[in-house]
Amino acid sequence: MNIQPADRIASFGAYFFAQLGKKIATLKAEGLDVIRIDIGAPDLPPPSAVIETLVEEARRPDTHAYTPYGGTPDFKEAVAEYYQRRFGVTLDPATEVLALIGSKEGLFHLAQALLNPGDLVLIPDPGYATYRAGAKIAGAEIFFMPLEEANGFLPDLDAIPEEMARRAKLLWLNYPNNPTGAVAPMAFFEKAVAFARKYDILIAHDAPYMDVTFEGYRAPSILEVPGAKEVAVEFNSFSKGFNMAGWRLGMLVGHPEVVRYVHVYKSQLDTSHFLPILRAGAAALRNAELDEWIAWRNGVYQERRDIVLEALKETRLQAQKPKASLYVWARLPEGEQDSKAFCDRLLRETGVSTTPGVIFGPHGEGYLRISLGTEASRLREAMERLIQWDKKKRA
Repeated sequence: MNIQPADRIASFGAYFFAQLGKKIATLKAEGLDVIRIDIGAPDLPPPSAVIETLVEEARRPDTHAYTPYGGTPDFKEAVAEYYQRRFGVTLDPATEVLALIGSKEGLFHLAQALLNPGDLVLIPDPGYATYRAGAKIAGAEIFFMPLEEANGFLPDLDAIPEEMARRAKLLWLNYPNNPTGAVAPMAFFEKAVAFARKYDILIAHDAPYMDVTFEGYRAPSILEVPGAKEVAVEFNSFSKGFNMAGWRLGMLVGHPEVVRYVHVYKSQLDTSHFLPILRAGAAALRNAELDEWIAWRNGVYQERRDIVLEALKETRLQAQKPKASLYVWARLPEGEQDSKAFCDRLLRETGVSTTPGVIFGPHGEGYLRISLGTEASRLREAMERLIQWDKKKRA
């Protein structure tokens, strides 16, 4: 029996990191020592108090039933408290906060809940693949906004054609940025909010790296802009901010009607989350030692960032120092035009696995992404292999 997929997914291939994982497994079986600095997965555990909360709550006999759709009131209140404390943003827990099973599902669900076939979406290039996938499966059209190094990897809103701006229904932003590590000043968010008001566009700000920052930098929330909740929603995640990637917990906040749309859509698909995880998430947000833990964790990432940057100085690759995020975005050596081929050669010849920039969009071509989610000694080894490999290429 020849069963064909639905047209809306027929053009999709396997997820890049799934394919990469298979390739790495084959190379390891052949005896290659592979060091992965490709995927953005934190390697450190969350705060001890969060783990203890999970264990204690899971041992209770009354925490294993279904939980309220969209998250418990206590979890939503904890999110609102965090936003008030961290950003000075006031949220109504009942109408402006929604629990997610990781922010990735929320990014995808927003497109399905909001977009009709033929609607136009403004998407950054390079950018996270889920923005594109959600739009395509919803039948929407995409206008890509180039993120150029010369413009600090910010989209040039003034360069969007008037016709595209008037047609657009949704605008994706992501700062601190994946994959570039760029940050956005408050002035940019103010301009984006004004742009959204002018053209009646919803801004979706994907912000899982707001608490992964270096050297005193404080990443803002777009909701700090006065009136932003009228035109914007924001996604945040426990994966990067609290090192809880496998726990699958996130949040959508902002425009109450949009939050409601996603809530309605989600209620057709899942039955909320495991109560001990929601309570552990609330404990993470309310942790009295949270600021100290984040400072310590970011110090670990900053050390790794500096290891990468110092090593790159001895190669033909070039990178700017990121103020935030889990990545270093490096320009390939002059003359290298195929990031997939470059990263594949690097992996097969040295065992160092990096992410080709082109998987994030055409404007990512000519770059590769290095993740800081690998402990320092292995990261040093990976960078030394890269240095020696590049020296041989220059010889």
